[in-house]
Amino acid sequence: MAGERLKEALELYRKRYRGAARQARSRLLDEFCSLSGYHRKYATALLNRPQGAEGQPRRERGVTYSAAALRVVEAVWKAAGHPWSERLKALLPLWLPWLRRQGHQLSAELEREILAISPRQIDRRLKDKKRRLKRRLYGRTKPGTLLKHQVPIKTGPWEVSEPGYVEVDLVSHSGPSARGEFGYSVNLTDVHLGWCETRAVLGRGQEGVVAALEEIRGTVPFALRGIDSDNGSEFINYHLIRYCREHDIQFTRGRPYKKDDNARVEQKNWTHVRRLLGWERYDTAEAIAAMNNLYRGELRLMMNLFQPSVKLLEKRRVGARLRRRYDAAKTPLDRLVAFHSGQVMPASVRALLALREKTDPFELARIIEGKLRRIELFRSVPAADRIGAAARRTAPLSPQGGRAALETTHASR
Repeated sequence: MAGERLKEALELYRKRYRGAARQARSRLLDEFCSLSGYHRKYATALLNRPQGAEGQPRRERGVTYSAAALRVVEAVWKAAGHPWSERLKALLPLWLPWLRRQGHQLSAELEREILAISPRQIDRRLKDKKRRLKRRLYGRTKPGTLLKHQVPIKTGPWEVSEPGYVEVDLVSHSGPSARGEFGYSVNLTDVHLGWCETRAVLGRGQEGVVAALEEIRGTVPFALRGIDSDNGSEFINYHLIRYCREHDIQFTRGRPYKKDDNARVEQKNWTHVRRLLGWERYDTAEAIAAMNNLYRGELRLMMNLFQPSVKLLEKRRVGARLRRRYDAAKTPLDRLVAFHSGQVMPASVRALLALREKTDPFELARIIEGKLRRIELFRSVPAADRIGAAARRTAPLSPQGGRAALETTHASR
């Protein structure tokens, strides 16, 4: 049935459907679906629609967010290193005051729009731009075979309620060839806070890795209580085992070839190292010094003081699907402050809070961009590619130079 006959039948069934009882409605719906061939859900919507509504134009939703508000959101997104929507939503209140301090005139209505935008709406607005940022991740460290019987395997989920229990991993900077000696980034992530520290070393010698961990231990604003690593020989060795015993640090390892056992640090390998430095080869002392200058300075402040992250609270299977529930997005520093709430705040935490109050995140992004450009000058380029070695890819932590895009945004308003 189609055309005028279907339209007449629809009006007839619509009148009967509205006045019928529940069971009668079900029978009428079955008849109408059999007559028209419509899906039951679509047929229900048609029968519940007011009479004569088919010819009326559909009322479209008006524009909720202005172009100016979306430009500011996009500029902050770029300056913050392209965080995903939940994190971007959480960092907007932290970053907006610095726009005002830089002289950008944001009206109260514009700020209300920016702070009211939902993570789902952010995803829709930035969908096309996110497609260009996808990359592939790989590594070159291999599992070791020494002393594994002295380091217990940790297979269960982390059940910790205090900072100090960390996952550690190595990220290679070998480029297309793993020959010779080249740089690595030692990446350490706290399970409870999401706090991340990184140091660069030349080669993956045992003493160099332990020295990097010792430097990180003196930098983090909490006591180191436990280390969990993969099975690489850079971690499973006498040096690190002795170091952990001397400092009363619990030392565990994941299962071989099971990256999910160290999922937190694997994710930080991407956001804190690979996304910034890519897969180029760095094999000189100058390159390692330039990388550590970035890791020890502006990058740790950006990631730990200004970049919110989420924590997995629950994971359960519902039928064939896996449902995950996360907590609210917070910066690692805010989680550290929450841990010390109700007690005397340590001096190191108070110092970090004071530092955040006077640090401009947009200026941090600009400095990080400059240091990334300097690091690229030290990359080792194959002879066939030396002509194009000066070409610079777009930096992940920059909206074309940190502040530049924001100034363009302000001018366009």
